[in-house]
Amino acid sequence: MSKLETNTIDTVSGTSTLQVGSTNTSTITLGVSGDTINVPSGVTINNNGTQTGFGGTNTPAFKVYANSAQSLSSGVTATVVFGAESYDTDNAFASNKFTVPSGKAGKYTFTSSFYSAVNNGTLSELLLFITKNGSSVAETAVDFRNNNDGSDNGIVLTTSLDLAVSDYIETKVYIVATSPAGRSGENYIYFTGHKLIT
Repeated sequence: MSKLETNTIDTVSGTSTLQVGSTNTSTITLGVSGDTINVPSGVTINNNGTQTGFGGTNTPAFKVYANSAQSLSSGVTATVVFGAESYDTDNAFASNKFTVPSGKAGKYTFTSSFYSAVNNGTLSELLLFITKNGSSVAETAVDFRNNNDGSDNGIVLTTSLDLAVSDYIETKVYIVATSPAGRSGENYIYFTGHKLIT
């Protein structure tokens, strides 16, 4: 293997396109471990090929949902039970909570949905919480005590959090109703989240 030592590679006068590699090339390596490849301000990188290892990924990412109805006690805060997974990229969701894996600290966004089923009874209050390490960090509520709309109803909550390794996130619900329960199904009760690229 030969070595070319120079400070600048440029096109010949009258041309503007420089190509590195041709028909015999299968891999082009730029630099060695510890080097910095600098792309100056104003330079445009145009990618028409396959990108790997660039730009980061929105993982860990997960979506779980209730695949069976959860019986609840009126006036008692309960952890929402998620019995099925749509996806869980890092196997970080277990026992109804997401735990930040090693090396995955950062900013995350979470969305949770809960749909009540009161079995033809009366729904007075419905509160949905997202908790971090057991404490509420986001919540939303619907109060039906002053109207006649107290039947099955849904609620959705979204928040963003800055998390450290081993922080854990859960969804909790508080409901005041006769015979309260949560509906089953991915479109009714779900919990999803992913790490943000920053």
